[in-house]
Amino acid sequence: MSVKVRFAPSPTGKLHVGNVRTALVNWLFAKGQGGQFVLRIDDTDLARSTPEFEQGIEDDLTWLGLVWDERHNQSKRFDRYEAAADLLKAAGRLYACYDTAEELDRRRKVQLSRGLPPIYDRAGLNLTDAEKAAFEAEGRKPHWRFRLDGRRVAWEDLSRGHAEVDTASMSDPVLIREDGLFLYTLPSVVDDLDMAISHVIRGEDHVTNTGAQIEIFEALIAAGWAGSVPGFAHMPLLVGADGQALSKRLGSLSIAEMREQGYEPIAITSHLGRIGTSDPLEVAPSVEALGAGFAFSKMGRSPARYDTADLDRLNAQALHAMPYDDVRSRLADMECDLGEIFWNAVRSNLQKFSDVVEMAKIVQGPVTPVIEDTAFAAAALDQLPASIGSDVWATWTQAVKEATGAKGKGLFMPLRLILTGQAHGPDMATLVPLIDRDLIVRRLKGETA
Repeated sequence: MSVKVRFAPSPTGKLHVGNVRTALVNWLFAKGQGGQFVLRIDDTDLARSTPEFEQGIEDDLTWLGLVWDERHNQSKRFDRYEAAADLLKAAGRLYACYDTAEELDRRRKVQLSRGLPPIYDRAGLNLTDAEKAAFEAEGRKPHWRFRLDGRRVAWEDLSRGHAEVDTASMSDPVLIREDGLFLYTLPSVVDDLDMAISHVIRGEDHVTNTGAQIEIFEALIAAGWAGSVPGFAHMPLLVGADGQALSKRLGSLSIAEMREQGYEPIAITSHLGRIGTSDPLEVAPSVEALGAGFAFSKMGRSPARYDTADLDRLNAQALHAMPYDDVRSRLADMECDLGEIFWNAVRSNLQKFSDVVEMAKIVQGPVTPVIEDTAFAAAALDQLPASIGSDVWATWTQAVKEATGAKGKGLFMPLRLILTGQAHGPDMATLVPLIDRDLIVRRLKGETA
């Protein structure tokens, strides 16, 4: 079977880590199988969907490297959904209901008080034409429900193994609202058939929905709609480091904000692609390599734990391995392109790429020196070589050692504090040759330079 999957976000908000993980797993599975990844914008809710959020979805996916092979907007496919609805109505599977929200709520309460499950009683299915006309005369508009078979629907889930849902325990799902708006289910099924989607991959919170959707797939196909029922995979959901469910409304977990905070795309994809699996939580060489190693058999059954401490570690790991050629343009944009020697010296000290700005100050200034012993600083200035060569650090520190008697930490730490203003940082032997001698002199004199 040729693998073809889809990611169908609604352009009503920013992408967050939960739905990006769904997009990523779809992409990894497709690319690992040599298949196709479809971006399908679920913009059937025209009132809430915006071009800005739609563009944001594209920007986020592109930045993460999740490039799509096909792209569709559901708002341009209403004619297909209308045709499918007509077919289901003719087959007796889609029926009009005139119950108000208040009436449905009262019935549910009565059922619960009697110890019965709050399942829709199919009152709409038994309405006569006269009763429907009476409701219409009152000004009521119908919503449309799909008549379930009320049977056990089974499938082999790529993530969970054998799965079954008893649709007899479910209310007939509403597919079309009173205002004529299609709810997610019918457009999704129609598009999956029309676009030859081979696998639907999503969170395990959709397992129950899948039972009803399989019946809709089968009903449409039986009525003559072309296509076949796709396979399914329902992966465990994300939880926070504390084990609690992640909220999609947390702005700090939106991809746009994570980009602003300085996270690298490969750190995000490596983190989301490997948490909850048997793979080591390490940065992948590329998102393509991540896809080549992806398999549902590696995915555990427990919720995947999302911990920003792990993401921070992977982000640093990604930066520490980045070659100069990959970052040259970014360094130039930040006016920090001081050459390959500089980058190789500082990258192992970076947590976020923006940290390079402070590292560049060591070479370019300004630095506020920390001088704890002015006599030591004066002696170090006296021993400073007339020219700054590649081996200046070894030559200079040896001379200062002989002049002051300082050694070990007592020798190197004061010099680091004077030249960088920091107790920790990159290798001084590599950085000092990059600093202009005049700046070194001024710092040894206690001047900010």
